[in-house]
Amino acid sequence: MTLFISTALSALIGAEHVYILVLEMFLWTTPRGRKAFKLTPEFAAQSRPLAANMGLYNGFLAAGMFWGLLHPNAAFGRQIGLFFQSCITVAGLFGAVTASKRILYVQAIPAAITLAATLLRI
Repeated sequence: MTLFISTALSALIGAEHVYILVLEMFLWTTPRGRKAFKLTPEFAAQSRPLAANMGLYNGFLAAGMFWGLLHPNAAFGRQIGLFFQSCITVAGLFGAVTASKRILYVQAIPAAITLAATLLRI
């Protein structure tokens, strides 16, 4: 059962980071993107290149999550997953401290729960 839970949570975390990639790289200046990040149209336009860069990094995190899930060697895939879950947890904690407390609930806590579920899958 813990294998199913950690796998499902890992897939959700990966999908979440694909969604963040889309928001930051492609929807940043749209009403949907501005609403998600509480941005004025002026700030969204000025920060668009920075947001695209952040989106790319979120894409790398998503790719790592899916790489871990799809790796043909399950033990190695688990190690990959643990690494990327740790990276997302740390990034979420840093973002919560430096940018918005909301990141703690959207990114850090879900990643930490996923990390715990994966660790319990021993």
